[in-house]
Amino acid sequence: MYNQAQNQYAMMQINTASPGELTLMLYNGCIKFMKLALKGIQEQNYELKNINILKSQNILDELLITLDMKYEISKNLSSLYIFMKEKLVEANIKLNADSLNVCVELITELRDTWVEAIKLTKRNVQVQA
Repeated sequence: MYNQAQNQYAMMQINTASPGELTLMLYNGCIKFMKLALKGIQEQNYELKNINILKSQNILDELLITLDMKYEISKNLSSLYIFMKEKLVEANIKLNADSLNVCVELITELRDTWVEAIKLTKRNVQVQA
């Protein structure tokens, strides 16, 4: 019952979110899954590690396909996402927590920057209204 209500709430959030908010959700999910994968490495729970690294890679794939490559920033983000995917493979195969920590730091920095961009956009919209 609780899971069903939680899933309905999550779907409502997704269906009513702006593109910027959807990207923020992807960043937050990626951070969550990377931290769970790190926990899996630390606890030698390889199934937890593998499942959450795969989820992180799937989110990075989703972020990659949403990029509009006519902009220079998109090309830079693409390179960064691909780098993180490579580090995740390394973390998964070699149980390398350092590679995973690099990814957590990078995606957290991107998320924090994205949060600031959303705030600026909302302020600009309010000023123009």
